[in-house]
Amino acid sequence: MAKIFCVANQKGGVGKTTTAVNLAASLSGLDQRVLLIDLDPQGNATMGSGIDKAACETTVYEVLVDGATIRDARVSPEAVKYDVLPANRELAGTEVELVSMENRERILRAAIAEVVDDYDFVLIDCPPALSLLTLNALCAAHGVIIPMQCEYFALEGLSDLVNTVKQVHANLNRDLAVIGLLRVMFDPRITLQQQVSDQLKEHFGSKLFDVVIPRNVRLAEAPSYGLPGVVFDKSSRGAQAYIQFGTEMIERVRALAMN
Repeated sequence: MAKIFCVANQKGGVGKTTTAVNLAASLSGLDQRVLLIDLDPQGNATMGSGIDKAACETTVYEVLVDGATIRDARVSPEAVKYDVLPANRELAGTEVELVSMENRERILRAAIAEVVDDYDFVLIDCPPALSLLTLNALCAAHGVIIPMQCEYFALEGLSDLVNTVKQVHANLNRDLAVIGLLRVMFDPRITLQQQVSDQLKEHFGSKLFDVVIPRNVRLAEAPSYGLPGVVFDKSSRGAQAYIQFGTEMIERVRALAMN
């Protein structure tokens, strides 16, 4: 049965999609069966996995609104070893359509339940907002991975997200927990980033992943080729860090299962 994790942070530009596609690529490279769900109307995780989002006839929109199944909509791109439930700009109107639906915050959870035995990991790339789409992801997930830059404003937004996770845990999904915080785009030469990293260690302790993702040009270039950085240039510092992150995720899941 799959472990379901959403990659979430309401702040934009913090590396959610980069983390989602590279973690999916890393885990699949470690012989894990992975489904990546693109829940962002921008469709960047879809494009970053080598899929033409405009050519997708069935997407996560049809799963959420029209009752299509994930088996109907998922794609197995040639460029990567994981499956993708794609998204495109159609998803932008979903918020309005979901409002009138019963159990609107649990639609994605029900859809994933049908394929939960097909995978070891289901990863959900969330939009940069605490929206109804993000709420669907939080209600479906066992845990939240929070990528964040070590900057002052990132700390400000982090408390809002952690409080939202607590509320969803208390009211909608008792399985939900923060699995860990991932430091991304890290530059050890910048004193402020070191200071924020130390604050995160102090406040979150074991919730902070050991792996730190460095700021890396090859990771930034990879999406323009429709590839995760792990596939585009496996030898780059950024790719190697995400491969280590995949290993740490597997270890953390095993440790949680034993507790």
